[in-house]
Amino acid sequence: MMDETSRNRIYIVGAGFTGRTIASEIKRKNIFGRVVAFLDDDPEKIGKKVMGIPVLGPLEAVVEIIKTTPADEAIIAIPSATEEEIKRIYSILKKAEFSKIRIVPRVSQILHGEAHLIQTREINPEDLLARRPVKVDLRKSLQYLRGKRVLVTGAGGSIGSELSRQLLSGGAERLYLFGHGENSIYEIERELKLLQEEGVGERASIVPIIGELQDRDYMFFILERLKADVVFHTAAHKHVPLLEANPVEAIKNNVFGTKNIVEASKSSGVKRFVLISTDKAVNPTNVYGASKLIAEEIVLHEGHNGYNYLVVRFGNVLGSTGSILPLFQKQIRKGGPLTITHPEATRFFMTIPEAASLVLKAGGTGKGGELYILDMGEPVSIKELAEQIVKFYGFEPERDIKFVYTGLRPGEKLTESLWAEGEIPYATESKKIMMLKRNSMINGNLNGLIEKLRPICFLDRDNPRAFRNRKLLRTILHDAIPTIGLNGNEPEY
Repeated sequence: MMDETSRNRIYIVGAGFTGRTIASEIKRKNIFGRVVAFLDDDPEKIGKKVMGIPVLGPLEAVVEIIKTTPADEAIIAIPSATEEEIKRIYSILKKAEFSKIRIVPRVSQILHGEAHLIQTREINPEDLLARRPVKVDLRKSLQYLRGKRVLVTGAGGSIGSELSRQLLSGGAERLYLFGHGENSIYEIERELKLLQEEGVGERASIVPIIGELQDRDYMFFILERLKADVVFHTAAHKHVPLLEANPVEAIKNNVFGTKNIVEASKSSGVKRFVLISTDKAVNPTNVYGASKLIAEEIVLHEGHNGYNYLVVRFGNVLGSTGSILPLFQKQIRKGGPLTITHPEATRFFMTIPEAASLVLKAGGTGKGGELYILDMGEPVSIKELAEQIVKFYGFEPERDIKFVYTGLRPGEKLTESLWAEGEIPYATESKKIMMLKRNSMINGNLNGLIEKLRPICFLDRDNPRAFRNRKLLRTILHDAIPTIGLNGNEPEY
């Protein structure tokens, strides 16, 4: 049997409710090691014992403390900690050379501080870049989903999977995980069931569904069978340069896929539909942005026709698949260089959990036909973001890890906006959620535009030359959305 003194020794940073909950779980399971101390800055707690475990501190003294009370791992158990507080704690723990530093979820991911050991994960740059966490009472904001059947499209993606995690707390009767990638749907299904086994969330039935939004007949068939009450539509092709090279697929999936699920939802009696949109839809200069702008119009059109269908728009999320943070991490692991498009490029960023919690809140309070935007704060310099990530890994920017500026890629902007001229933002009762007043942003008839795009995406025997014609596609988009430029070198196919 393992000697008690050689087992994994753990410090828990924060002797509050969350810290005590984690310590109790570690003690009860008795397989992950033992908590040798709490670390805290509160002079009222230092020197006392909590659950029979000494409270040591202050944190600044941890390098000396660890010499007399050795430990291997630290768990930061302060869900409400700000970005600056997390940075300070991480910096102190790094000096003490712990073999592992883990962190509990932010307040936007847990109910009333009820974090579980299974939710802890190794700290990463995203935790140091996040803004002050949004305090959203999930139990209250998800009341509208209690007893309902909820469908999430793109449930294996970054936003869809986080929505699904948080939806566990909503008391839904069933949670349908819809996607076209079997591996990603398998992964999120297994994760959610494991979370449930460990006491996270409520006992919703979790149902994985593999399918294609582009398959119109199937969408009507499956929506009729599922009898969903609420749909969160996050599925989309999203990678700007890749979709500039494959523009027809962007329209086929993001426009016609959205049209299919919206109309199938109407037909099957879905009462509330929430489209996840992007700041790329504002004065779009790329096909991805155009496809999302048209998708917005499809949903808002139905909302204005009396259905409770609405749009939530926001900017980039830190750590999403294919985003800049995972790319930088991979480049750092190979020793650099970091590729940055332009030294003055900026983007709006928020964390995936923060975006998901605000989407769920907006989904419950929003009205049909309305477009909401999440308060993303100030735009972030990509260059400064790169510098912070390099420092997180203990390197010096430009000295240890070089930066290379590659120039803006096709369809990319130097800066992004959350609303366009003619769109007017208004405050709502919900902090960090604004509503936009606007007229149609597409010049001309929505249905007319969609019908012009249809033979490009789907073979029409009477108009075969239009099928997959990229040049024709861009011309049609430019006529309807002038910010989409014409490319004289665009091939037909």
